[in-house]
Amino acid sequence: MSDPSSILPDSLNLPPHLSAQKYFFVCTLTVAAWDTLVLSPRAWRLFRTKEWPILKIFFHILRFYMPIEFTIVGVAFFDTKWSQDQTCSHFYLFEPIMTAILLAMCSAVHVIRIHAIYEKSRAVLTGMGGLLALQIVVTGIACGFFRSTPLKEGQGCIASPKHNWVGIYWLSATLLYTASLVLAVNRSLKSLSLKPISYWKLMLRDGLNLYGAIWGVNMVNMLFWFIMTPTGIEDPIKTIVTSMAAVLTTSMTLRIILSVRGSLVSGGSFAVTSASHPSRSGGTTHVISASRRGDAATNPVLSLQQPQPATYTVPLEAKEREWVGTEYDGKSSVGDKEVFDPATPRSPHDNGVKITVATETDYDAPFQAK
Repeated sequence: MSDPSSILPDSLNLPPHLSAQKYFFVCTLTVAAWDTLVLSPRAWRLFRTKEWPILKIFFHILRFYMPIEFTIVGVAFFDTKWSQDQTCSHFYLFEPIMTAILLAMCSAVHVIRIHAIYEKSRAVLTGMGGLLALQIVVTGIACGFFRSTPLKEGQGCIASPKHNWVGIYWLSATLLYTASLVLAVNRSLKSLSLKPISYWKLMLRDGLNLYGAIWGVNMVNMLFWFIMTPTGIEDPIKTIVTSMAAVLTTSMTLRIILSVRGSLVSGGSFAVTSASHPSRSGGTTHVISASRRGDAATNPVLSLQQPQPATYTVPLEAKEREWVGTEYDGKSSVGDKEVFDPATPRSPHDNGVKITVATETDYDAPFQAK
C-alpha cells in the first residue's frame, strides 16, 4: 500500500515544523487584523486632536505599517505559485528589513515615553538612546546574514538566518524592552510613596502589563532563536515566533501611547509627580483659607498646597449674592454690582473670606483642618 503523503502535492505535504509555522502565522495575521479593527475608534479620536507630537505620528504610522507588512509577508508565505529560484530569491529580505524598521519605531516610542515619565532625565535619555542606536546598527548588519529557506516549490517563501549568532537581531531589541520594563516598574514603585494604591491598580494605571507583554513575547522569541535546533537547513523552526513577536510588540506599543493621560507632547506626563504630592497632575487645586480682618494673626480653616496662588476676597455681608470667580483675569464678581480685586485696599475692619486658588487638584485626598 502506497504512502498517502506521497500522493499529496508539495504545497500540502509539509514537514511538522513548517506546518506549525503556517498555522502560527495564521494566528499572527488574525491578531494583526483584530488589533487594527479594535483600535480604529480610539485612533480616530486621537487623529482629530489638534496637536501632532512625535508619539501621535508614530502611532498612526505603526497602525498601518504593521498590518500592511505582514499581509505582504503572508502572501509570499502561502502563495503556492511563488518559485524559489526566481521570486523568493529576490524577496526573502523583505521581512527582516521591514521588521527592523518596525522595531526601530516601536523602540523609539519606548525611549520617548520612558524619558518623559522620568521627568526628562538626561541619564535615562542617554541610556535608552544608546540602546536604540545599538539596536538599529545590529539589526541593520544582521539583515545581511539572512537567506531564503530552501523549501520545495509551493511551500512558501521564508527568510531564515545563515548562522546562529544572527539572533542578535532580536537580542538587541529585547535588551531595550528589558530596560524599558525595569525602568517603568521602578518609576511606578517609587510613586507609591506619594500616592499609595494596590499593585493591581498600579499596573493598570501605568500600563505595566503592556511593558511586560512586550518583554515576554520577545523573550520567548529569543528562546526559539538560541535554543531550538533545526533538523536541517530547510527547517524554519528558529523563525516560528518572529512574526508574532513583531505584531504583539507593535500592538502593545500602540496601547502604551493610548494609555498616556493628557497631551502626548514631549512624551506625555506621569500619573503621579513629586509636585502633585499626592494629587494627580494636570488638574487644579483649590486652596481655601479664611481669616477675619482686624485680628492680630490669621487663623486658617482649610489649607492645602499653595503653588503660586491667586487670592480672592469676598465680604461676609454678601450672603445672598452669587460668587463667580475666574482664574484668568484675577478678579471675582458678586452678583452684578460689585467686582472685587485683590489689589484693591480694604478697611482693616472689613470682615471677609480669603480664597486662594492654586494650580493643582486633588480629588482623592480629603481636606485637612488645621
